[in-house]
Amino acid sequence: MQVRDFRRLAFGALRAHRARSLLTALGITVGIAAVVLLTSIGEGIHRFVLAQFTQFGTNIIGIQPGKSSTHGASIGVFGSTRPLTIEDGNALRQLPYVDAVVSAVQGNAEVEGGSRRRRTTVYGVGSDFSRAFQINVRVGAFLPPDEANAARAFAVLGDKMARELFADRSPLGEKVRIGGERYVVIGVMEPKGQVLGFDMDDTVYIPVSRSLDMFNRDGVMEIDIAYRAGAPEAEIVEAARRVLAARHGDEDFTIIAQQQMLDVLTSVLDVLTFAVGAIGGISLLVGAVGILTIMTISVTERTGEIGTLRALGATRNQVLALFLGEAVVLAALGGFAGLVFGAGGAHVIHFLVPGLPVHTPWLYVVIAEVVAVAIGVLAGVVPARRAARLDPVVALRAE
Repeated sequence: MQVRDFRRLAFGALRAHRARSLLTALGITVGIAAVVLLTSIGEGIHRFVLAQFTQFGTNIIGIQPGKSSTHGASIGVFGSTRPLTIEDGNALRQLPYVDAVVSAVQGNAEVEGGSRRRRTTVYGVGSDFSRAFQINVRVGAFLPPDEANAARAFAVLGDKMARELFADRSPLGEKVRIGGERYVVIGVMEPKGQVLGFDMDDTVYIPVSRSLDMFNRDGVMEIDIAYRAGAPEAEIVEAARRVLAARHGDEDFTIIAQQQMLDVLTSVLDVLTFAVGAIGGISLLVGAVGILTIMTISVTERTGEIGTLRALGATRNQVLALFLGEAVVLAALGGFAGLVFGAGGAHVIHFLVPGLPVHTPWLYVVIAEVVAVAIGVLAGVVPARRAARLDPVVALRAE
């Protein structure tokens, strides 16, 4: 049997039963489209979450009061022998590879300025904050590196806070009252938007030492270390542990490296993406059953044709290849249509719902098409082998 004859017979059989072939391929189309669409949404969410966590940089080590192994989770200053202090942060500045250290306190207070007032989030931070977390100042300057016991009453406003209090005029040099105390505005931050539900533009930054008095705290809520890119993270973590343990007399703190959190988060999100793809893959099983059913019926209907082919000299392998080819063509065409509908559907969803992150992972697209072809082979092999094993005389007699 020549290749031309093989192609004519295979496609001729599919054209002869257009409706049946279309419905059979439709099962694969739906399955592949579901896989591509779901993995596109999963991968989009994956990238969105990672972007939220990494927009402040990845070379960050966070230190919190309270030892996590004591009660299974960090319980803050209530479980600490000693709270973390500004002096602890200053001691960590001497470690090798360290670019910046930020001692931080967060609270909520009423802010009044420009004849307007509102409650907002107030961050008590050090002068390294903008550099450590890659948040730039739009106008003015960030907090200066004053001594903890002599920090001047300066404030830096988030972009939204500046607009809410002072509208279109410059807030630089203006006085605001934060928690009942008077501060001078020396800078306004660039717009940052929301990060994991927190509006970074609706904030006020003041010196950390002043925030301790404002919120009546004995110690800071967290100390963050920003280290140089490529530096040995494990070595920095161990050095920070030694310094703080020596200062506190015990390891009453928790050190969390951001890269470790990202590695765990990436693993979880990878599993999530695979899981939603697998859910869509269940539809492929329906498509496989459809191909198996249709090809089995086709073998029964074309028994006489098989007998004629064998009588004309077609070998068993050629008959096997003929029916396998039909199954593979059905699966491949259905898979290609599924890729088009899946990727197109993902873009349509993103267009209709811009807030929903969507990204089509082309690796999954290739795998989906390969799986579609493999399904065609696996679903078609049983009926194809049955056709190849038919006795020519018996098959002709059936005609």
